[in-house]
Amino acid sequence: MGLLTRDEYASIAAGLDLPTGAFIDGGYRPAISGAVFPTVNPATGAVLTEVAACAAADVNLAVEKARESFDDGRWSRLHPSARKDVLIRLAKLMTRNARELAVMESIDSGKTIFDCETVDVPEAVHCLKWHAEAIDKIYDQVAPASDDHIAIILREPIGVVGLVLPWNFPLLMLAWKIGPALAAGCSVVVKPATETPLTALRLAELAAEAGLPRGTLNVVPGGGAEVGEPIGRHMDVDMVSFTGSTVTGKKFLSYAAESNAKEVVLEMGGKNPAIVLEDAENLDRVAAHVVNGAFWNMGENCSATSRLIVHRAVKPELLERIAHHARQWTVGDPLDPATRLGALVSKDHFNKVCGYLDKAPSVLLGGKAENGFVEATVVEIPDNDALLAREEIFGPVLSVIEVAGFDEAIAMANDTPYGLCASLFTANAKRALRGARAIRAGTVTVNSFGEGDISTPFGGYKQSGFGGRDNGLHAHDQYTQLKTLWIDLSDDADEAVD
Repeated sequence: MGLLTRDEYASIAAGLDLPTGAFIDGGYRPAISGAVFPTVNPATGAVLTEVAACAAADVNLAVEKARESFDDGRWSRLHPSARKDVLIRLAKLMTRNARELAVMESIDSGKTIFDCETVDVPEAVHCLKWHAEAIDKIYDQVAPASDDHIAIILREPIGVVGLVLPWNFPLLMLAWKIGPALAAGCSVVVKPATETPLTALRLAELAAEAGLPRGTLNVVPGGGAEVGEPIGRHMDVDMVSFTGSTVTGKKFLSYAAESNAKEVVLEMGGKNPAIVLEDAENLDRVAAHVVNGAFWNMGENCSATSRLIVHRAVKPELLERIAHHARQWTVGDPLDPATRLGALVSKDHFNKVCGYLDKAPSVLLGGKAENGFVEATVVEIPDNDALLAREEIFGPVLSVIEVAGFDEAIAMANDTPYGLCASLFTANAKRALRGARAIRAGTVTVNSFGEGDISTPFGGYKQSGFGGRDNGLHAHDQYTQLKTLWIDLSDDADEAVD
């Protein structure tokens, strides 16, 4: 399916039937209070629609319905192949409605239609299909035991799960979480980001059409204090999986400790380095990877390359090539498929990014910011202690730091409270492996920018992550718990226990 023109996408956007209610127990409903909040197109400032502004009472209802769904077994005890069939049908419905989902995602988030059409929606579909196919292929285990005993290790769904989503990849992060959660047999309560609730609500409707039992997938839009905290503190929520800022993620650890000690998995921020050593080959290709890592999705990406740690011997040529590639990342209307940089997600976030630009000591490229849009920007900073090297900007800003050698580069890469992703560019295989092992990050790529794929676990070290991983079979671990069955086969009465 090829891309359309800007006018064709605008026509689709104008004709969308946007969801407005919370999705609880198999259908849309207003917030119990009747309150609503506007969801805004970041590129134009226009209000798209008003969505149910839920609160603790709505969370309680959603959790109640999710608990009923889990406990009566309508999903949790459904045959694995039957659960797989439902998720495959959902993936097919998403494919059938892919263009609608892509346009809805773009106008709600400011993301480019190019990325929504070619990355976000197809990867979300692939994610659901991948986890669906894993359902009847993950086996339980039998542990070694004597001839008089059998020890069986079972994986069981953990129960009712709260899923708290970020605004930068609304649909894709939803798929990353509901894929393994539903595959495991859990029932879920989803809190989409206030800025971007639309595709989560629409996907819940498609899930019901696919045959997902009512109460199994609930979507409760609303603010962090009104919805996120009640989910985190709820005594009948067994586990929370959160993606977002480190500051907010830490709150869920407190909520869990102060309620029912629920399990918590956190995927949080990053200040990800790209190290380019003096022996890196094909600097034009290196520059293309660095630029893609820094500016993809407007830099609103926890795995974005935000620090370029470059050897002084190749720095001038590399920066020249980076400038060439960065100029091709045009800013413009997100619905124009030629646009590479859309609007930042909100006015507040735009102002935050502009605040960092105002503190940049030396702007090498770009720096222009107006009306919610920020162009690709490269700044040079004196050392790793500078503000732009320490804090996550979450915008299209690449900070450049010069180093004199390998050891200094690795030490600087690790000098951060974060540890999500890193890239290392070198032609020396031994240095590549030594460096990749020395970097304290959950994903390290060599001679490329990337995050792996759906089969590889994604998450971070230090303050970038806690408790588990998204993606791969490891993602199923956070939504299951282990049970040991110890079976005594002995007929000897002397071994009986009174």
